[in-house]
Amino acid sequence: MESTNVKQEARRLIDSLPDNCTWDDLMYQIYVRLAIEAGIADSNAGRITSIEEVRARFGLPA
Repeated sequence: MESTNVKQEARRLIDSLPDNCTWDDLMYQIYVRLAIEAGIADSNAGRITSIEEVRARFGLPA
């Protein structure tokens, strides 16, 4: 989101919510947005773990 104005994105997010939304609804949407952006940044930086490695770490079947 670096190239996009945060205020504009916040307004867009708020405008997408229903009129009867709560503060919790807004906070959840912000949290989801941040989590997705963090995941994309990690992936772009190569900070990923393969599904095979995750399964091995937790003793799950392949």
